[in-house]
Amino acid sequence: MSKSGVIGSGFGIVLACALLTAAWSQPAQAEKVLRMAHDLSMGGKESLDPLSPVRFWEVNDLLYNRLVRLNEKGEIEPELAASWTPNDSATEWTIKLQEGVRFHDGSPLGASDVKYSLERINDPALESPVTSVLGMIDHVEVIDALTAKIVLSAKHAGLPILLSDYRVRIIPDGSGATIEQTGIGSGPFKLEEYDPEGRTILVANPDYWEGAPKLDRIEYLAISDADARAQALLAGQIDFSRVAQEQGPLFAGNPKFVLSEFPSGGWFGIVFRTDVAPFTDPRVRKAVRIAANREEMVKLLAGEGHAIVTCDNPVKASDPYRADLDCPQDTELAKSLLAEAGFADGIDIDLHTSNLETGMVRFAEVYQQQVAKAGIRVKLVIAPGDGYWDDVWMKETVVVTSWDERPADQILNEAYRSGSSWNESYFSSPEFDALLDKARASLDFAEAKQAMVEAQRMLFETGGTFIPYQQNVQFAYDKSLTGITPVIEDQIRWDLVDKAEE
Repeated sequence: MSKSGVIGSGFGIVLACALLTAAWSQPAQAEKVLRMAHDLSMGGKESLDPLSPVRFWEVNDLLYNRLVRLNEKGEIEPELAASWTPNDSATEWTIKLQEGVRFHDGSPLGASDVKYSLERINDPALESPVTSVLGMIDHVEVIDALTAKIVLSAKHAGLPILLSDYRVRIIPDGSGATIEQTGIGSGPFKLEEYDPEGRTILVANPDYWEGAPKLDRIEYLAISDADARAQALLAGQIDFSRVAQEQGPLFAGNPKFVLSEFPSGGWFGIVFRTDVAPFTDPRVRKAVRIAANREEMVKLLAGEGHAIVTCDNPVKASDPYRADLDCPQDTELAKSLLAEAGFADGIDIDLHTSNLETGMVRFAEVYQQQVAKAGIRVKLVIAPGDGYWDDVWMKETVVVTSWDERPADQILNEAYRSGSSWNESYFSSPEFDALLDKARASLDFAEAKQAMVEAQRMLFETGGTFIPYQQNVQFAYDKSLTGITPVIEDQIRWDLVDKAEE
């Protein structure tokens, strides 16, 4: 071999040194970091336990997996469960798990983890709101390492849709005492730093069973005020945020951002506690709801084409179980109902709201103006966003509430069934509960739908929650982001999102 072919030759040494110097002088490839904000609505108590009433849901979505999830069409698709099969009466469901899934600590996912995670839902010490949705799970049997059988106390043909709940995540067997701090799941990101009141940092899980995420890190900043979140996005401090309709013009036409809108079943509402006078009287509850003009609220608050009127019905328009109701403003009937209940001169209400989410205060102001002509005198009480859901919601008598879309079975059981921990209006009706039970027990769609429809009609007549419309959801984000495709509401596959280099 000639010396000219050996890297150790004089020329080769010079060339090698030049190449090495060039390599060292190249900047390291920049990490793809996505920065987002959360609203600190649990006042710093945000928990990494997915079943906790104060769950840190934005972060938990990335740390853990569910058995099944919804696709872009709203259909059930596999996640950790490769298949799910009911027996003839839908009282037992056999779950086959994906192979090769591991938790962040390297331990393999198995049927015992499914058993532990699902049976934990009914642990009274947790006080989890999921109990009202999946309390019919009696126990789970481990058939083999990757097969579990869910045994129900009552038949339910729609169990898979309930298992897609964003809180029903699979955690390692026996990890309940530590999960709220460790965040060990099987999801696409792993916990690096946990500070709900400051910055929480997640890093990509390179061994994620569906493939390594395209982003290297995701950082969540605590910003409790909705307007401050929008300003943080404009200032480049965060890359993505959900925004209200009135904030849209800040980003529309701005070449630095993308503004997107998607159909949604989410809503603002006003809750009147049915266990506190004068709202213990169904006549008063109906009066304070029919005194408002829902069509006008859509025009003033959401804008035509951005929302649909709903008659105090939490079930989204596209849900096959939704009831078709009519609810025009009726000021005279509202006055009459109040007079019958002993309030001929009208009533005074303290309505608690917050700027936790953009539009919550304006929503309350429009309601205040509309119902005044019926003798309903509303005083607004503005609460801080920090801790609103923990300190005000379900504690004060009349409050503004906010929900994202949920399937009919889930929302009706979770928010209105007697004794449910998230029954915000404290509505209690054995007849209503019986209708929900009838719908769950029926394997005939028409029969189940009829029971659901009757339950929704009952809410309009006697319920304690005013829901005027369901509004589209709107996002604004830095143009460098790609792959932003919501599945339902604002559930996004963040592991598929990418960020171009600046």
